[in-house]
Order: sequence, then structure tokens, then C-alpha cells
Amino acid sequence: MSLTQADDNGYFGSYGGAHLPPHLVEPMAEVAAAYEEARKDPEFIAEYERLLNVYVGRPSPLYLAPRLTAELGGAKVYLKREDLNHTGAHKINHTLGEALLAKRMGKTKLIAETGAGQHGVALATAAALMGLECEIHMGAVDVEKQHPNVVRMELLGATVVPVSDGGATLKDAVDSAFNVYARDYKDTLFAIGSVVGPHPFPSMVRDFQSIVGREARAQILEAEGRLPTALIACVGGGSNAIGLFSAFLEDEDVAIYGVEPAGEGLETPRHAATMTLGSKGFLHGMETIVLQDADGEPSPVHSIASGVDYPGVGPQHAHLKEVGRVSYVSATDAETLEAFQRLSRLEGIIPALESSHALAHAAKLAPTLAADDVIIVNLSGRGDKDVDYVAELLGKSPQ
Repeated sequence: MSLTQADDNGYFGSYGGAHLPPHLVEPMAEVAAAYEEARKDPEFIAEYERLLNVYVGRPSPLYLAPRLTAELGGAKVYLKREDLNHTGAHKINHTLGEALLAKRMGKTKLIAETGAGQHGVALATAAALMGLECEIHMGAVDVEKQHPNVVRMELLGATVVPVSDGGATLKDAVDSAFNVYARDYKDTLFAIGSVVGPHPFPSMVRDFQSIVGREARAQILEAEGRLPTALIACVGGGSNAIGLFSAFLEDEDVAIYGVEPAGEGLETPRHAATMTLGSKGFLHGMETIVLQDADGEPSPVHSIASGVDYPGVGPQHAHLKEVGRVSYVSATDAETLEAFQRLSRLEGIIPALESSHALAHAAKLAPTLAADDVIIVNLSGRGDKDVDYVAELLGKSPQ
């Protein structure tokens, strides 16, 4: 059974598929057929790779963090610097691909959800580049927490729709955007922001993000002459993580860790630790692991980081957990905030709170390894968007 490829029905093992209401079957089938053609078209791939180079600024560096390594002790810690991409995160990798696909399909509009706002900013950027309309649905809680990204999306020409239903966070934004898309799919492409949702999105977004792992593999071989001891990435839906992991899944000697939000503690309801405490269920058109109640309804979730407060996870991640290839662990809000401050202080790099979950686990893992071991942490985004919120949490708000 493949660790990397879904079957013809979009299943990774027993997770995935396209579980859709009747009115969404046709539009999803259209997207699947269009992507299957596009991914085999050398001209489509060449244009995508050209934009990654001249517009995004790839390849992103693989940076040995010397002061962080020294403070933690043990293994060398390398950072895959996705924070240096245009728009400040890994999200631009797949939004450019989705925008190119929309143009190829003759669509005039992109619609999507966003949590921390990085996917929304990246999609608004790609839409502006391609001359497409853009509508972004965002939970009202996240609109408040991530105001700078709301401003950026609007400056880029996107319409931002605050969503107040339910918990007013990422899951509710997905619901809202899907409802609008169902009414208006003839001219619109739903540009899902992670490796979640119905087939083909988990595979399509993974393919666009796989550039992260391919680059990291070549870069670490050049820098160290060997593969890493371990990879670490944060996991909400899981796009940055699967992007890094994808190039190493067949390398059994490389340990792989996905870090999800323990929030205020796994013993409380205030977390988003899907892989740790969830169970098999259905969410947003896929069969996956879900945090849910006894009736199968998604549970309210919490994280200090808006981009990972999601009650599900990509189906490929669920499969990788089931077969034991990836270890899924968690970091609390407090551990994440500490890691955020540590990297800022030691390396002059302010990381996204999402990425700081991965840094928190690196702080636990590195001291247990030898000095000749090597860890790669996916620094999936930068923390500009988080500084006001962090200042408030630390009691250092200008107000």
C-alpha cells in the first residue's frame, strides 16, 4: 500500500474519498478531471515552477540555527525557511497552483477559507497575479486575532467574509465558503487551503507543496552529506507537514514528527489535538480522523495559533499515523509561546505561532540526540501576523 499516493477513489488506506452532497458531485468531478490533465501537462508544470522561482523566490533556504542548536544541546537544528517565501508562508506554493488551474479551467473567481489568514493572503496574491476575483471566508475570532492579514487581503483586492456561526473559527469558515461555492461553482474554483477536503484536494495540495520536501532533501544532502535524523512540522490540516514529509516517507531511518495543538491541555476541551484524541469520522467531504461528539458532530477546538485550530486532519496524515510511519505529538499553548520567543531571541527570526508548535517539539527532541544527529524543522511561516496578539498575551500591549 502506497504511503504517498491515493487510490483512484482518493483514498489513502481507509481515509479520504469524496463524500459529497449531490449538488457538489459534479463540480468536484470537474476539478479532479482538470487536475489530472494539468499535472501531466509539461507546460502547466513548467509555468508553475517558473512562478515558484521568479515570483515566490524559491528555493527557500535550509538554515542551520547555531545559537538555537547550542542552547538546546544535542542535535543540529536546521530550519526550512518557508517564512521567506513571498507572502510569508508555505501557502503560496499551492495557491499559485490552484490559481493556474482555475485559469486553465476558464474560471473567473477563487473562493476559500482561511484560519490564520496566510492562505487567504496567498490566494488573494495569486488571484491578483492572475486577474481573478477572490472571496475569503474567515472565522470572526480569527478576523480579530489576525487583523493585519485581513488588511492585506483587502489591499490585494479580495473580499473578506467574517463568519460568526458555530465557534467562528476555521471549521466554520470552511462550511461557509463551501455553501457559497455550491451555489456558484460554474465560474468559481474552491481553493482549499490544506491537504483536506474531498478528492482531489488532499493529493493536489500535497503535490504543490511537495517542492518543500524535494528542496530540503537536496539541501541537507549538500550541507551534511546525509539524510536527517528527524523531521518536524506542525499539523492542523497538514499541508506544510506533508510537503516536507513527502520526500522522505520511503526513508525508514528518518524519524518524522507531526506536532498538533494541545492548547490549554489535553485534559481540557481547549485543544485541537485531532490525531491524539480524535476518532474516525467524516468532515468536509473526506473520511478522516475527527474531534467529534457522540453524534458525530465536530467538536469546538482551540489553539493559540489560528491556522491549526481545525477539528480534522488531512487523510494522508491519518493513514500515516495508522501505519506507524509518522509520530503525531502535541505542544501546548504555553510551550508554543515559549518556542516563539526563543527563536526570536536567539536567531533573529520571528516564527509564526503555527510553526512554533514544531519548534516546541524540537526543544524536547534535540537534547535527546547526539551532536552528529540532524533535525529539520519546517518553519512554515513568519510571525509578523502574530506579534500584536503575542504582545497582548505577554501583557506588553501598547494599550
